[in-house]
Amino acid sequence: MGGPGDGDGWAPLDPDLGREPQRNPQPSGPRPMPEGEPAAPAATWPPNPARPHDAAQPYSAAQPYSAAQPYSAAQPYSAAQPYSAGQPYDAGQPYGAQQPHGAQQPFGPGQPYGPGGPQGQGYRPGTPYWDGTPAQPPGGPYPAPYGPGYGIQAVKRPWTVETPESAPFHRLARNGVHRWWRPLVGTLGIAAVGMVLAIGLMIAGIIVRVVATGEAPDASGADTDSIFGDQTADLAYNLGALALFLPVSLAAAWLVQRRRPGTLSSVAGRLRWRWLLACSGLAIVFCVVSYGTSIAAAAAMHDQSGGDEHWVGWGRFLAPAVVIVLLVPLQSAAEEYAFRGWMLQAVGACTLANARNRVGRVLSVVFRTPWPGIVVGSALFTAGHGYTGWGILDIFAFGAIAAWLAVRTGGLESGIAMHVFNNLMAFLGPAAIGQLDIEQGSVPWQVVVADIVPMLLYAAAVVWLARRMRVQTVTAGPGDGGVPVTAETAPAHAS
Repeated sequence: MGGPGDGDGWAPLDPDLGREPQRNPQPSGPRPMPEGEPAAPAATWPPNPARPHDAAQPYSAAQPYSAAQPYSAAQPYSAAQPYSAGQPYDAGQPYGAQQPHGAQQPFGPGQPYGPGGPQGQGYRPGTPYWDGTPAQPPGGPYPAPYGPGYGIQAVKRPWTVETPESAPFHRLARNGVHRWWRPLVGTLGIAAVGMVLAIGLMIAGIIVRVVATGEAPDASGADTDSIFGDQTADLAYNLGALALFLPVSLAAAWLVQRRRPGTLSSVAGRLRWRWLLACSGLAIVFCVVSYGTSIAAAAAMHDQSGGDEHWVGWGRFLAPAVVIVLLVPLQSAAEEYAFRGWMLQAVGACTLANARNRVGRVLSVVFRTPWPGIVVGSALFTAGHGYTGWGILDIFAFGAIAAWLAVRTGGLESGIAMHVFNNLMAFLGPAAIGQLDIEQGSVPWQVVVADIVPMLLYAAAVVWLARRMRVQTVTAGPGDGGVPVTAETAPAHAS
């Protein structure tokens, strides 16, 4: 069948062939809807990111958008007209009420969004326009592409590790990061740092003396044991140098063994002040009993050495007494933390639990008990004193009883109380008669017995009182419901 105007059935050529196609003009108003057809949904904001500015229809200079034409997601907008959500293009309408798209900044690849962009930064191609988009330039008012909480976040682990569960006092150092070298390094570090601090304290004391008196200590004098040439100053230095080991021991537990320093005090992770106060009351009774037994021992030996002793008066006694009362508690506590705290737990951490040979498994049974730590700590404590003969047994028994009480009561409070009041009596008594230097050396066995008997009575009283007060003796376990095991329910061996 032929078409019109062609006799042989061929249609004539299209007169518009070769001419640039023209787009359909957009209506100036909204498109009328046929009857029965549902109305189109209202425009939502932000626009659908899947249809940005209709890249399929290039911008043509011959067909600009008029100011009366509303924005259509399928058509780009003119460089001279700012973009506004859901509103017709208007030269006076700012983009998003924040960022005008002026005529001087047309939209296009590589073109900045405009001088009024966020924080003065240009628009990046491919960035959505709506507020709160995750792809806004960094530094602006919008979040970065991947803000906090996106993906797997790095967890910052604390330096200290958890305390072992259901553990007695002597095994608190055997935590999740325990290695064989940690107790050794910590022990050597405490000794080295403590000696360095003691030397520094001596140098500082000499400087203070030179500034105060204008004279340097006389090292060539008859009394070569004196450091500052004054007995009260020497006593203060000796007590202060020993007190420095208290913070050093606490720091070693935190730095080397990565545990809370409070675990050196007790299984509760702190110093139990109420229990310490109760033990102090028993320690006062202990001192009274010890003083009575020492008088009985002196009478049994017919000792007449104190016949010429007399009261020196308040003028000579007051200054040494102040030094003793202030520094003896710190000195005594430092020795407890170093020998009954650190040393007992350092040895107690080496349980040989991973031993595979037969000898190692046999030794592991022994090292799981507190006795290796009690023996080692008491031996080192004895070595730090200058007693000989029966005096060695006296000091060793003091350290062993204090360590055993630490295990039975789960902390150092009972040992600190006994040590503090024992040393207060040992220092204040000689100071009252003008002797500030405690004499050490050989001790008769009668004196040793007079010292050990009151200590045993004190230990028995402490254990009884701990049961009455339900003192915590081990750390809480997973099946305890957060209720610690007390001295009343703790096993007798406390291993």
